[in-house]
Amino acid sequence: MKYYTLPPTEALKPYVRCFWVFEHDLSVDEPEYIYRSVADGCAEIVFHYKGIFDDVSDNNGGNAVNYRSGLHSQTSQYSRFITRDDFGIFGAYIYPYAIPQLFGLPADETTNSQVDLQTLFGEDGKFLEEQIMTANDNVERANILGAFLEKQLLKSCLLEKSMMVAVRHVIHDITGGNVSDLASKFSLSTRQFDRKFKAYSGFGPKMYMRLTRLQRALKQYGSDKSLTQVAYECGYYDQSHFIHDVKAFTGYHPGYYFSGKAEGTEYRNV
Repeated sequence: MKYYTLPPTEALKPYVRCFWVFEHDLSVDEPEYIYRSVADGCAEIVFHYKGIFDDVSDNNGGNAVNYRSGLHSQTSQYSRFITRDDFGIFGAYIYPYAIPQLFGLPADETTNSQVDLQTLFGEDGKFLEEQIMTANDNVERANILGAFLEKQLLKSCLLEKSMMVAVRHVIHDITGGNVSDLASKFSLSTRQFDRKFKAYSGFGPKMYMRLTRLQRALKQYGSDKSLTQVAYECGYYDQSHFIHDVKAFTGYHPGYYFSGKAEGTEYRNV
């Protein structure tokens, strides 16, 4: 099993957190592989250049699609995918405000959904998929997708930079804070801030803070910290609050998820 990341160009860094690669060959002892994606405030553009996964979630609300390439948007749900083939996946992990910038859609119109690339980009999406599928390696894939995304940025209108800054602030600021303080920071009423933030992140600020807090906690996977330490350092009020959110957003009790035995966490051990 291989999992690794590649950096975006300087021009893409405000929109793309990283490119990533996930590859694995099955065996007689492992005839199928189940991957579980967890709730995340950021989105992914995904290409299955080898093998294909079927969505076997029971919470997709009819939004699941079986695609070779597409957008897996920011989500408050965990999902399960299964394959019985060797697989290779290339993706771009993007900030949610990249969705209005790259696709011309408010982020909250795509929340908790998956959309194939041709639906988003038409023939350009189909051609991009062909280029990615036939590329020689993943460095070439990163170059192809990077060039495509940079071209999309040149076509797009300049959006509200203050909201992009607000979303990045919530993702990267470990000190927490509340919605009223954030609204004041950007000279908006709480109601105005809530509406604009949702269009750029896909969620209201309170929910988005929960999602980013979860991701900060999951980054502690594999550390020697106790779960109590993780909960405290990531801003959870108490242990029960931590347990509730991890179960809601991953489907597992944190003790089991962080044990390394949970379904779909194998790539974290690579």
